[in-house]
Amino acid sequence: MRTDRTLLSDTLLAVAVAAASVGLFVLYGPEQPAEGLRAPDASGVALVLLACVPVAARRRWPVAGLCAALVPETLLSALGYGTGVAGLAGLVMLYSVASYRGLAVALGALLLAGTLYVTGALAGPGAGMGVSDHLMVVVVLLAVWGAGRSLRLRRAYLEELKDRAARLERAHAADTRAARAEERSRIARELHDVVAHHVSVMTVQASAAGKVLASDPELAREALAAIEHTGRMAMAEMRNIVGVLRADARAELGPQPGTGDLPSLVAQMREAGLVTRLSVEGCAGPVPAGVDLAAYRLVQEGLTNTLRHAGSGAEAVVTVRHRPGELDVSVADDGRGAGQPSGEPGHGLVGIRERVALYGGVLSAGPRPGGGFEVRARFPLKDGR
Repeated sequence: MRTDRTLLSDTLLAVAVAAASVGLFVLYGPEQPAEGLRAPDASGVALVLLACVPVAARRRWPVAGLCAALVPETLLSALGYGTGVAGLAGLVMLYSVASYRGLAVALGALLLAGTLYVTGALAGPGAGMGVSDHLMVVVVLLAVWGAGRSLRLRRAYLEELKDRAARLERAHAADTRAARAEERSRIARELHDVVAHHVSVMTVQASAAGKVLASDPELAREALAAIEHTGRMAMAEMRNIVGVLRADARAELGPQPGTGDLPSLVAQMREAGLVTRLSVEGCAGPVPAGVDLAAYRLVQEGLTNTLRHAGSGAEAVVTVRHRPGELDVSVADDGRGAGQPSGEPGHGLVGIRERVALYGGVLSAGPRPGGGFEVRARFPLKDGR
């Protein structure tokens, strides 16, 4: 469709150029032959019309059209039809070549037009024209050629701007997709850490309550109260996480847990029936919030795995070592020594590995030589911490 519109507009332009050229040829041609000049006649009009035909294909074949237009115009000049010949078709075609072809081709077209003009002027009666007349023709040729080149450069500049805008839009879309994927991954890690830990604790407490329900109702009530407390904690944390996903609701903002909350986490695991000890070594200093949260989640995941897989009677030891330029956190147990019964890393350890790697840390997880399982991470700290 665009090609049809281009062809139609060029055809209309060719008709307009032909009408203008014939008008100039007839009106400004010599009325009487003088000094070898010929008066306008049918042959001259035919040559003028023939020179205008290639304008209809100026954008499709600009170079061939220029050559085809220059031949009749050169013949008009050589046959002595006078200086009144407008040469509009040649100018239009020279402009088209400069606009739609590269610099080398455009320079070749300018050189060709100038050469044919000089040849026609020297061979025909127009050799007697003054220097100012020839200079005017040269100026017109250069001006038309320069206008065509200017348009081409402007068009190329606009295309570059469009291409750059498209690239920026694609890059922005890619960054947006990456950010969304990272945010989904972060939310998935948070949900897993919260749900897996609290549900595991509630499951163990519910199992214990069921066993002592008939024999020790008071102990069963304590277990049920612990389940209720754990459930409320899980709901509160889940509301904080899910709240960021809703545009029409405000999340209940609160401080994220960190290594300072490990004593309460250890106490919760003890209430769930897991013998747990906390050991802190070194002098605690300022720890970045992200590293602090990652360390807490690592301990939470390690204790949850111990509670689920280490077996009855297992003991877990949480060790936090504050060293110059490093935070070392580990969770070790003396249970069956299998962090995952299937032998495949679960989503929890995968999420913890991503958290640790995000802050430049190193994670190691696997069976201990003397039995049991250990999860350990070392986080580098800046400014000597």
